[in-house]
Amino acid sequence: MTEQTTPNVTEDEKTAAKAPKKEKPPALEDKPFQEFIQQHYLPALQEAISKEGVADVQLKFAKQKYPIIGFTSGEECWQIIGSWQNGQRQFNLYFPEENIQGKKGFSCNEGKQPSTLESFLIDERKTTLELLVTRLVYRLNGQKWLGRN
Repeated sequence: MTEQTTPNVTEDEKTAAKAPKKEKPPALEDKPFQEFIQQHYLPALQEAISKEGVADVQLKFAKQKYPIIGFTSGEECWQIIGSWQNGQRQFNLYFPEENIQGKKGFSCNEGKQPSTLESFLIDERKTTLELLVTRLVYRLNGQKWLGRN
């Protein structure tokens, strides 16, 4: 009878033999707020609105006071300001918490200062780039501002 020998392999050697896992890059939504908005959200939103037939949309990202009539809060918050038709149609998307997962608001106006601040995406568990783009386009379409409405 021949004796078979099995090599003594320690646990450390077993783990060292496994291929190292590649680290996944962070999700777009996990990037710092300003970086996400400027590098990913604004270009995606510009493209989506243009596809709906609005060629002259201007998008701006700024920290400023709420432009709502009668809203006297002196606080500033980050906003996406979109306009077209020489500024006649304008919308604002508000981020008071400087976080896409936090509270968000929306207002729109046609030639006047907005008078209503609406909540935006309040029921979503996780806000993604796609969700932010599609729901804003959906909301603008609800105003009959896009396409051939």
